[in-house]
Amino acid sequence: MNRIFNYFVAVLITGAMVLPLNQAMAGNKDRSGQAGASELLINPWARSSGWGGANVANVKGLEGLFSNVAGAAHTRGTEIIFSHTQWLKGSDVDINTFGLTQRIGETGVIGLGIMSMRFGDIPITTEELPEGGIGNFSPNYMNINISYSKAFSSSIYGGINIKIISEVISDVSAQGIALDAGIQYITGPRQNVHFGITLRNVGPTMSFSGDGLSIRSLLPGQGSEFTLEQRSADFELPTQLAMGAAYDFLFAEIHRLTVAGSFISNSFNKDQFVVGLEYELESYLMLRGAYTYEDGINSDTDRTTALTGLSAGLTVAVPLNKEKGSSLAVDYSYRATDPFNGIHSIGARINL
Repeated sequence: MNRIFNYFVAVLITGAMVLPLNQAMAGNKDRSGQAGASELLINPWARSSGWGGANVANVKGLEGLFSNVAGAAHTRGTEIIFSHTQWLKGSDVDINTFGLTQRIGETGVIGLGIMSMRFGDIPITTEELPEGGIGNFSPNYMNINISYSKAFSSSIYGGINIKIISEVISDVSAQGIALDAGIQYITGPRQNVHFGITLRNVGPTMSFSGDGLSIRSLLPGQGSEFTLEQRSADFELPTQLAMGAAYDFLFAEIHRLTVAGSFISNSFNKDQFVVGLEYELESYLMLRGAYTYEDGINSDTDRTTALTGLSAGLTVAVPLNKEKGSSLAVDYSYRATDPFNGIHSIGARINL
């Protein structure tokens, strides 16, 4: 296991050096829009999305599959989450997510996460029928996450996550695979100081293929038809490197106030700085909020994302068995956008 941990460290340190170097040479602003599979950058979970990405160092449990897979190693027994997101409310885009983490042995945790993104029904149009009227098609994006996380000690946690990517739009589709790796380090007199680093969405290029890229036409002067197939250009994945820290202020054993911050280095988008706060009352109630800053986000003319920076959320939990630590919780988060009416996520969580 020490070799595996050393491998994690090597991968993350290499990514920390190579990713900024590539950006310095190519400039991530100039590469905006050149990556595909941008749904990999969407956090579908209702609890951690309220942090806006600030919780790289202190995420715990199943939702670490997005924020930092090392956090999944904190799962005590079994954790199950169902989550629904109205993405850019008013656009009719919905995201449904299911996840499960299970402790195996004393220190290992395996995880499974499935995210499905649907865009509603879109009319089918052709050159002969540009107004449609011949039916609809429904694009569907799906990501499947398979993870393994481990507590190497009471202070060091690591994990690795494999993503299977599928994008289907009628008669054209693309499939790919990506890898995440992450580490968390916890220290302090009351285990209240957190550090984390994660490298996300590392993988080979993807491309679209299918009958939708083919055209049937007549040969000049002949009655027979031939099929002309066009090749889709390859596209890269939106690789990210995220580093963060967090500190827990503990009061009277039942109150916790956590201050967290992260730096997110994007290969194909602007780099981001995120700061967030979370207040917890005896594990029954949690309130959180965060702000994400990137160059130009406060300007209507320079902003290159629909998200305007603010995010917030809350959690209400009901204990099922205090001795085992099992509980049932409902999570909600809101992310402000312009245009559209924000992003709303709600989820149900079971800890056994």
